[in-house]
Amino acid sequence: MEFLDLYSEGIAFYVFAIATTILFLITAMSKNVLYAMTSLAAGMVMISGFFFLLGAEFLGVVQLVVYVGAVMALYAFGMMFFDATRDIKEKHQNPGLVFLLGGLSAVLFVLIFSAPIIGDNIQAFNPVTEGVGNTQDIGMVLFTKYLVPFEVAALMLLVAMIAGIILAGRKMDYSLTESESFDEELKTEDKKGDL
Repeated sequence: MEFLDLYSEGIAFYVFAIATTILFLITAMSKNVLYAMTSLAAGMVMISGFFFLLGAEFLGVVQLVVYVGAVMALYAFGMMFFDATRDIKEKHQNPGLVFLLGGLSAVLFVLIFSAPIIGDNIQAFNPVTEGVGNTQDIGMVLFTKYLVPFEVAALMLLVAMIAGIILAGRKMDYSLTESESFDEELKTEDKKGDL
């Protein structure tokens, strides 16, 4: 059992690193929007695995909720706005390979999450003190040592949100005037066709 305890952290790290790299490469190189967003969501799940591996459970859960939730919202918009079904041609030439890869993936995830992957040989920059939770330590570091970068990030997000609203409003005004002129052109063509 000591062998598993000693090497499970390294194995889990390399599995997460390889899976994250492959998934983000698929995201960058995929021509299908839905495949890219699916691999992006899976890559975010793998990144949360790093946080769990390092003992930062709160950050791992926040990673899952915030980023994977945001990618799922993006996925829903992608399904609504793009007709990705025209590019998908399902081919089941080798269902045994699909079953084998699915089974290996399931076994890999069971091994990763059932192994005792949190050990004593990882040194943290700001270690968690006994009796104080991970969330409280994050709050103390965030609002003392990193207060200015935290506020700058919040301000940048606010500016980006306001800019997005302004740009979306301008685009909607432009598209409304464009569609009105298009409707007028259709009406004049219909009148010419009736004569």
